[in-house]
Amino acid sequence: MLHGYLPAIVEGLLTSLQVAVLSLAIACIFGLVGAAAKLSNSRAARVVVDVYTTLIRGIPELALMLMVFYGGQALLNYLVTKAGGDYIEVPAFTAGVLTIGFVFGAYMTETFRGAILAIPKGQMEAALSVGMSRIQVLQRITLPQMVRHAIPGFTNNWLIMIKATALVSIIGLDDMMQRAGLAAAATRQPLDFYLAVAAIYLAITTVSILLLSRVEKRFSLGVRKAEFK
Repeated sequence: MLHGYLPAIVEGLLTSLQVAVLSLAIACIFGLVGAAAKLSNSRAARVVVDVYTTLIRGIPELALMLMVFYGGQALLNYLVTKAGGDYIEVPAFTAGVLTIGFVFGAYMTETFRGAILAIPKGQMEAALSVGMSRIQVLQRITLPQMVRHAIPGFTNNWLIMIKATALVSIIGLDDMMQRAGLAAAATRQPLDFYLAVAAIYLAITTVSILLLSRVEKRFSLGVRKAEFK
């Protein structure tokens, strides 16, 4: 199957999944911090996050990845050499994960902010009035409901992020796309390998949709849906 290159492509798939999962963790951290800043009383924090989300969502992921991989590495080494240190080479894996996580942190910021705003303020005010601490309100009221409201947007961001991992092959990471490209060049059968990669990405996104749909149903238990007549 696939001219004997299937095991190599599967190994590349594991790298792609590692990039996706680690990028998701970074994106969630940026998203939660960004959402908190946007909803804070600090005007400076809101301005900084507004600039971050506006710029990041307006620049292609590929351009950002190349800037981080080449420009970021050049800047890092300039600072290190000025301080008397040795040259540092940023691994393609690290550059890819940081870039994708940083980019999708902007989208997660808006997702989490919208989810928090969807929670009625009266619930949090009522919880505080009966003696709950702000930490208890966060744990028992805000976070569970935020997750329910955020899951649709989170799912969409995750699906796009999975596909965006294909970009890391541009900076030389030995992922699934990179290996498929090498196999296609060696066998001169590009259609076979790129169709296989497309099918694998489709399978991953399909499974993700099914799993996250179950999570959404789990967090929506006891919630009555509005009926429109």
